[in-house]
Amino acid sequence: MSPQCEHPAMSSMVGDSAPMRHLKGLLQCYARCNASVLIEGETGTGKELVARELHYASARRDQPFVPVNCGALPDTLLEAELFGHRRGAFTDARSSEQGLVEFARGGTLFLDEVDSLSAHAQTTLLRFLQSGEFRVVGERPVRTADVRVLAATNASLPRAIEQGRFRSDLYYRLGALQLTLPPLRERGHDLPLLALHLLADLRERFALPACEWTPAALQALARHDWPGNVRELENVILRACVRVGGGMIGVDDLVAAAGSVFAAGALAPPAPASVPHEEGVLSFADAKQRAIDRFEQGYLTQLMARSNYNVSRAATLADTERRHLGRMLKRHGIGRPD
Repeated sequence: MSPQCEHPAMSSMVGDSAPMRHLKGLLQCYARCNASVLIEGETGTGKELVARELHYASARRDQPFVPVNCGALPDTLLEAELFGHRRGAFTDARSSEQGLVEFARGGTLFLDEVDSLSAHAQTTLLRFLQSGEFRVVGERPVRTADVRVLAATNASLPRAIEQGRFRSDLYYRLGALQLTLPPLRERGHDLPLLALHLLADLRERFALPACEWTPAALQALARHDWPGNVRELENVILRACVRVGGGMIGVDDLVAAAGSVFAAGALAPPAPASVPHEEGVLSFADAKQRAIDRFEQGYLTQLMARSNYNVSRAATLADTERRHLGRMLKRHGIGRPD
């Protein structure tokens, strides 16, 4: 596997769960092929991020990546937007303009929300996918463009075909290769890593004061199903970080930041079970410390594996001091495997 394919597919896709390892493996395989790819997944799972990773892991990485929101393409302007137009081709064509296909020449055209295309738009797109040929609006000559097409949808296209809302021949053209993105609720232990990554990213992006997670807050995040997936998680983290204004983000801060999108009590800590006072039963403090130790052990093991056991890089990912991280690793006996 070439380094050029391996690094970009790992660059911003946080997670080491089995579904994410499977996805990254497919990305690296698909990056070496020019066939079209249909990316399916729930809202907020990161379909455009995956499309960008696929583009930058491929031989087309030095050429343009052009995203298109299909839901914003009206039929009256579809062909002009995709293929360009000449001056005077229609009423508002006061100058000649290149289309998005021309801008993507040699690179990748990403069609987001492809399920929203009208019947006319589907026919227009199918014609281009079949031959790679198109006509600029207002021109007679036929042009060709070397463009790789990636498409994304959060709808079931087979169901849309059954309902007569999507062309089956277009579906098979777009889906020569397919990727299905796992929802956040199926990614298991990725959530703590993702929460740490997003917190660091949001702090840098919005110049927010330094803040960190309490272990209880990270455990609380894992108790929510996240129907909005990573996008929903990112919004809650941003609100919590802004709310605390620096320091530690606790469970109460998350509950306050989550608002009505959560089911009542979804982030609240579970009610403690009654424990009989019998010999051998741990005290509350000891039980709490054991739970924290188990969390730290699992989190640090994943963190070091993701950073290839580079302590400096791991400290950057965890947004903590290298010396502090080193002490935690030593306490848990975590080091590079033989």
